[in-house]
Amino acid sequence: MSSISLLLRTVHENVHVFNMKGNFSEPKIYTGGIDPKKWSSLTKAEQKEAIQKDWYLYYSFRDSLTGHLKRQPNIKGGANKYKNKKDRLAFLRTLQRNLTLLLEAGFNPYQDNSELEKKFLNIEPATQPIRSEETISKSENEQLIDAEIMTVISAFELGLATKQQVLNGNSYPKFKSHINRFLIWLEKGSMTEKPIGSITKKTVVLYLNSVLQRSSAINRNNARTNLSSLFQTFEDNELITENFVKKINKLNTTPTRNKTYTPQLQKDIDQYLKEKDPLMLLFVQFISFNYLRPIEVCRLQLKDIDLLDKKIYIRAKNSPVKIKIIPEILINELPDLSKYDKEHFLFTPKGIGGIWDVSETDKRNYFSKRFKKVKDHFNLGKEYGLYSFRHTFITILYRELAKQSSPFETKSKLMLITGHNSMTALDKYLRNIDAALPEDYSQLLYNSNK
Repeated sequence: MSSISLLLRTVHENVHVFNMKGNFSEPKIYTGGIDPKKWSSLTKAEQKEAIQKDWYLYYSFRDSLTGHLKRQPNIKGGANKYKNKKDRLAFLRTLQRNLTLLLEAGFNPYQDNSELEKKFLNIEPATQPIRSEETISKSENEQLIDAEIMTVISAFELGLATKQQVLNGNSYPKFKSHINRFLIWLEKGSMTEKPIGSITKKTVVLYLNSVLQRSSAINRNNARTNLSSLFQTFEDNELITENFVKKINKLNTTPTRNKTYTPQLQKDIDQYLKEKDPLMLLFVQFISFNYLRPIEVCRLQLKDIDLLDKKIYIRAKNSPVKIKIIPEILINELPDLSKYDKEHFLFTPKGIGGIWDVSETDKRNYFSKRFKKVKDHFNLGKEYGLYSFRHTFITILYRELAKQSSPFETKSKLMLITGHNSMTALDKYLRNIDAALPEDYSQLLYNSNK
């Protein structure tokens, strides 16, 4: 008998329903001993305890020997890989609906279900050895799923679960948000219960047009990128024949660039923060003197700062760990860090060293909002931000190095400091921030007019 979990992933509503409800109980969901409707009223500790428990489906089926309903093995189906109530419950509700349809279609845990397997899996039963649920791996399951019977909602659940395993904690929430908005749009068009193969290039184009109309070309392009990534997963798992989303053109956009601060404005902000917000000033100095991105500063823990060896260990977006020196100018600004727990984060809303259990994105957003008070004070627009300090101080460093070195030597030295992976990437970055400017050429024009 094939795994019931495999069948549950492929059931759709276009099946012949038999009148067999007397032979089984209604499938129910166990949610860790709590009522999910009262989730918001639970404490964080109670929510965490509930999520740490296994959630599953349970039901009973009539035993032909005793004539009594007998409790069947719990069905988890991979639900517990989801680490929040919303996703786990949505996944189990889908399995609950599919299990009900499967039972109504004639599934019997005590008998051979080869005919159902033919209907739902589109395979010849004789070619499939009898295996238990434990022996069927996820990769085998995916190879057996047929796009003609895999519903849109089930395919999206599979795609999101796959992406959660490969995207980092900062990227996955953004990816999931874009995918869920598309899923809501599909649901309004009554498409979520149709086969995944029913979504066409035109469907996606219509959705992207709606994104463009209500937001911007940048958001539209970001949605296209994430949908292309999801549909590539569908193609890789043979749910669709090709990823047609990547054939949809990107729109030309003009992104807002973070401007560099003028020397006087940079000094004025520095003085303002010394008086009003010393913690924010130190945060800015890590960006300025160590050329870090704001989110990289948010990742720093006390154990990442080695004052004895004057090293800082950065978990950058493009490599697991990157080592930089800590310049003397920054060391002089640091308080005594020896009294803090090494596992604590360097920056928290309350000060240096502490527990701050929120996402990296939320941390970065917190300091961006905190810095907005400075922007409001100096009446600065959206083109200025924390990232502007990185641009500003790389520009300062580049121009100082250029006074005594050739262009190639200047960029070679700069690469070691900024952490760019290639000269090409550094060149592009310097062009984008207008770091390299010519000397005054008035004399050349004057001579040409003589």
